[in-house]
Amino acid sequence: MKKTGIRMIRNIMIIAMASLVYAAGISLFLDPNNLAPGGVTGIAVILNRLCGIETGTLYFLLNVPIVLLGIWKFGWRFIIKTAYAIVMTSVFTNLLSGHDALTEDPLLAAMAGGVLIACGIGMIFKTGATTGGMDIIIKILRQRYRHLKTGFLFQCSDILIVAVSGFVFRDLNIALYALLAVLICGRALDYVLYGNDEARMIYIITGKPQEVGHKLLTGVDVGVTYFQGRGGWTGEEKQVIFCVVRKQLAPQVEEIVKEEDPSAFMIITSASEIYGEGYKDFFAERL
Repeated sequence: MKKTGIRMIRNIMIIAMASLVYAAGISLFLDPNNLAPGGVTGIAVILNRLCGIETGTLYFLLNVPIVLLGIWKFGWRFIIKTAYAIVMTSVFTNLLSGHDALTEDPLLAAMAGGVLIACGIGMIFKTGATTGGMDIIIKILRQRYRHLKTGFLFQCSDILIVAVSGFVFRDLNIALYALLAVLICGRALDYVLYGNDEARMIYIITGKPQEVGHKLLTGVDVGVTYFQGRGGWTGEEKQVIFCVVRKQLAPQVEEIVKEEDPSAFMIITSASEIYGEGYKDFFAERL
């Protein structure tokens, strides 16, 4: 019970901080520069120009039917945290909207706003909640299509809303800057959620498998696996070395292979998500 209480307080504080970061991206950078960043927030920015209601208030009102959908799909426990995030984001957005924009340069606003929104969303997602709006819809889609990353799904929905903003504001440049904010947000969100865990999968076919494998184990401190293979042309039995390393270590692996066996055959490919010791936890919730 004590651990549960501590975790709950921790999540409340994280959500409040993340909502402030999210709201800062909207009220201090994007909204005052007429940049609609997509999602429910982008719709709120557009409607603000049409009806004059505060962006934070519109954000709250638009979320009501989506929250009801979330209650049906995820239950009250999930929605309690999400509702809290929505309220805090709405309040902070309205409070910060009273301040002047920190920059009137649309390029800088798009970059800073996109990064701040991504940080806010990512922090809230890690508590098991969302900021409402498209977050809930995307969380539902992620349950069915788990191979699609969250940032990609956000981009698809956001680009549509950005296109609408171009017609409403009648300014192609503004729409393009808003699109840039969406792309930056998607990229930054993937980094916040998944971390810099992109790795390299390396297959090494060499006449000196033991020497190369030992050097990799001791020199780079990475695990290796030996596969038994056979040359299709010669029929000769060979051992294939397989290893996965973080991308910054890949050049060291290449150098070791070159030193030990310059005639080795090496295949290097990317791996975006790795689970197991030293990487991600198998049992952690996928975001």
